[in-house]
Amino acid sequence: MKEQQYNTLKDQISPPTPYGLNLLKAFGVGGIICAIGQGISFFYMIFFDFTERTVGNPTVATMVFIAMILTGLGLYRKLGQFAGAGSAVPVTGFGNAVISAAIEHKSEGFVLGVGGNMFKLAGSVILFGTVSAFFVALIKLILVSVGVASW
Repeated sequence: MKEQQYNTLKDQISPPTPYGLNLLKAFGVGGIICAIGQGISFFYMIFFDFTERTVGNPTVATMVFIAMILTGLGLYRKLGQFAGAGSAVPVTGFGNAVISAAIEHKSEGFVLGVGGNMFKLAGSVILFGTVSAFFVALIKLILVSVGVASW
C-alpha cells in the first residue's frame, strides 16, 4: 500500500477531531479552575488577613494540594480526559504530574520509587520556571538600574 492510499484510507476511517468542542471544554474547565483559585485567594484575604501581594503563595499551595488529593482519588485523571489542556496548564497540572508519578512508582519503594521518580515529569517545569524567574528578575534589575522601571 502506498503512502497516499494509506492516508486516504486513514482519513476515511478515523473520525474527525472536534477542535471547537475541545477548545471550549479546555477553556471552560481552565476558567473554572482559575475561578476556584480566585475564590481561595479571597478566602485567605478575608479570613487570614493576607494582602493581594501575599496571598499568591498560599493560594498556589492550596490549589496544588487539592489537585494532589483529586489525583490520589483518581478524579483528576477523569477531569484531564475531559478537559485536556484545560486541566494541565493551570498550576493544578503540576500537582497532578508530581503525584501521578509518585503513585505509579510506589511499588519500587519510597526512596528509589517515589523519591527517584516523583519529579521526572514535573522537574522540567521546576527547572524552566526557576530559570525564567531568574532572567525576569535580572531584566527587572537592569531596568531599575537604568531608571526605566521602579520596584
